[in-house]
Amino acid sequence: MKITLRDAPPRAIWALEQAGIHPLLARLYAGRGVRSPDELDDQLALLPPPEQMRGCTDAARLLAHALQTGERICIVADYDCDGASACALALRGLRLLGQPLGWSRADYLVPDRVQDGYGLTPAIATRVHASGADVLVTVDNGIASVEGVAHARALGLQVLITDHHLPAVIGGSVALPKDCVIVNPNQPDCGFESKALAGVGVMFYVLLALRAELRARGLFGASNQPRLDPLLPLVALGTVADVVRLDALNRRLVAQGLKRIRNGQMPAGLAALFEVAGRRSALASSFDLGFALGPRINAAGRLSDMRLGIECLSCDDPARAAELAQTLDAINRQRKSLEGEMREQALQLAEERCTTHTATPPALCLYDSAFHEGVIGIVAARLKDKLHRPTFVFAPSQAADQSGTLKGSGRSIVGFHLRDALDLIAKRHPGVLLRFGGHAAAAGCTIAADQLPTFAAAFEQIGSEWLDAATLQQRLETDGALEPQYRRLDLCDSLQQQVWGQGFAPPLFCEELEVLSQRLLGQKHLALKLRHGGEPVDGIWFGRTETLPARARLAYRLDADEWQGRRRLRFLIEAAET
Repeated sequence: MKITLRDAPPRAIWALEQAGIHPLLARLYAGRGVRSPDELDDQLALLPPPEQMRGCTDAARLLAHALQTGERICIVADYDCDGASACALALRGLRLLGQPLGWSRADYLVPDRVQDGYGLTPAIATRVHASGADVLVTVDNGIASVEGVAHARALGLQVLITDHHLPAVIGGSVALPKDCVIVNPNQPDCGFESKALAGVGVMFYVLLALRAELRARGLFGASNQPRLDPLLPLVALGTVADVVRLDALNRRLVAQGLKRIRNGQMPAGLAALFEVAGRRSALASSFDLGFALGPRINAAGRLSDMRLGIECLSCDDPARAAELAQTLDAINRQRKSLEGEMREQALQLAEERCTTHTATPPALCLYDSAFHEGVIGIVAARLKDKLHRPTFVFAPSQAADQSGTLKGSGRSIVGFHLRDALDLIAKRHPGVLLRFGGHAAAAGCTIAADQLPTFAAAFEQIGSEWLDAATLQQRLETDGALEPQYRRLDLCDSLQQQVWGQGFAPPLFCEELEVLSQRLLGQKHLALKLRHGGEPVDGIWFGRTETLPARARLAYRLDADEWQGRRRLRFLIEAAET
């Protein structure tokens, strides 16, 4: 592990301090590319207008017509937290905006991860048509569903695609679904300023455009139009859980959603999820959304039925919401147990794989017949983080019509574009990949079981070609030393109230510290007493059992530990330089 320091330009720090920002926050923001206090303004009035996003105006007209003529709308959602949040948002938003017209004909369908696979397939389009829908709206999927859209249109359905993923590439050219409306900031020729919106953020923009269209048609005025800001907690949840880059727009949306959650202004399902997770909504942070609520929603799509997650987020009855949240919590506990078992088995396989090399291979491909396809993505992510290698984990497909095939999920490191690697495998070894897709950091594929050795060898070969020693050196970017005067609970609380996440990393400090004492807690965690700025401070390193030397260069976060009603500051150790 190599601990490095972020560059925080002094001129940027000075400019932020002059605007009244606390010196510590000014340094942290400058290290994350913020150069002006305007970039930190979270007012909703600063949102770029919906008409700047290609397709938004056409989508608003299509939906306005559906609402005015009483057409039935069916939403096809993805089976992750972003998809569930976007679906619940669409259901709530359409019913809210259709209320002045007496319209409430919205339903949804979410594909089964195992039986249906990802996205709008022809089979899904057939089911939507059979439900009696007139308009099919995708959320968080659809941009690559060329065949599914064509089939839906052949059945007479109107189709609106709302998505944020990259389009499919066929024969070296971008292939978009035809004869439909597409809203996606990542489609060609879209000049929208943010390409990082999650699927739920794109759907929120469609609702903003729809409200403007209905206002233009005279259904209501600016003073009595339905308010859409109560939907922002769902936007915040899906955005953080999908680990999209928190650019200025996403930070603004998340900040506004968190403000409402802290004030108790959220759907009953969200409140129930905070309760079962043991988190205080009054102190809600992006960490809570990403690591407490998001996994409980995702667990339904991985091991059960994502309709549970969508119903929870759509529910307004506190008793029913509590029941659904308890169910999701139980599924998540099952997911964690299964993931833990698979992770240990995968680590053992990785160690065995490494015994045939003088060093850890540049890219890893692992498989076990007992692996569950619903959890392979999480396991791949854990191994990637631990070993700092692009990692693919495969499991037998559980779909009845895909006997003899394997489902793979991969996660990657900076410098290795995972989808491009799959594309290269497809070119070098035609027929090995039955299906694949994804982006730089995450991707998935389906292969015949007997093609696994070919895939593994090809994947490792690309790793050897693309990755050098410098890229394979694990680095941890930090914010440098923490000034002793900032080692305070109030500043810790202030830091936790800010919006941190992907592309806008939470504060991580590092410096050489004296280790005064250390002991194991439950044979799993290392409890420490450290000296910082001449004074003792508690520290904890979760998952660490090896002892530290008397002095060590440590990377740590500030954490407020609460025990028996008493709060104290401690250092949450993340790494030691080796």
